[in-house]
Amino acid sequence: MFNESLKIERITICLKDLPTNLVGITLVQLSDLHDDGVNLSQDLLDECIEASNQIYPDLVLLTGDYITQESDSLDGLMLKLQGLKSKFGTLAVLGNHDSYSVSLRHKVIKAMTSIKIEVLWNRIVTPFGPELPIVGLADFWSREFKPEAIFCHLASNIPRIVLSHNPDSAEPLQHYRVDLQLSGHTHGGQVILPGLGPVPQIVRQIQRHVPKSLTNLIPGWRPIFTAVTHWEWAQGWHQIGRNQLYVNRGLGSYFPGRLFCPPEMTVITLDKL
Repeated sequence: MFNESLKIERITICLKDLPTNLVGITLVQLSDLHDDGVNLSQDLLDECIEASNQIYPDLVLLTGDYITQESDSLDGLMLKLQGLKSKFGTLAVLGNHDSYSVSLRHKVIKAMTSIKIEVLWNRIVTPFGPELPIVGLADFWSREFKPEAIFCHLASNIPRIVLSHNPDSAEPLQHYRVDLQLSGHTHGGQVILPGLGPVPQIVRQIQRHVPKSLTNLIPGWRPIFTAVTHWEWAQGWHQIGRNQLYVNRGLGSYFPGRLFCPPEMTVITLDKL
């Protein structure tokens, strides 16, 4: 497999109506660990946790896919994640791999709760006070992704940060005020062709000109095609209508690994628009 070193991405995000006393707040985002004994280097995870702790952010935000299919690795992963340090703790949402079934979802939530990581599944919390709520949504592919039922509890003049694993959710979330959406899921595309973009995005473009009967014969084609619709949002910052989206490339990697798409820890500093 291709391997690349951890890259710390630092970005300043400006939010409208952000109170002056919250200017300068620092967030660390981690995503897509896929800790299953195959897809995540434990040395990489240790390096990432140490780097986050050196920054000592105000809040750590985890945006899903902590496992791949089985929950056997959860105990070991929790031993690592309980080492994360920040002023206001760690918040998390679940990804599609964490919520294939209700029982699996409950196992992941129970494990994370046991180390005081607060999991937000259609919930709002206010670690910085009511002037900047943090909204955590159910996974976009679940039947419980119902943003209207959550956003109706927020006043329109209050900025908010939204955690939603799948960046495709940014499309329906254009109907709501989302000052900053943090997502993962795409792994950044994993393999980037310089000058052309993520391989999955290129595959999607080719697919539009190839008969479906042929694409079904190509191993691995369908998962790439169905993982996300908006591969143009595979990584980094995007303006989606009036809303802002940031997509973290994640830490875990599927075969064949990463090329020109290093695993990412994101450090976000908030400023006032």
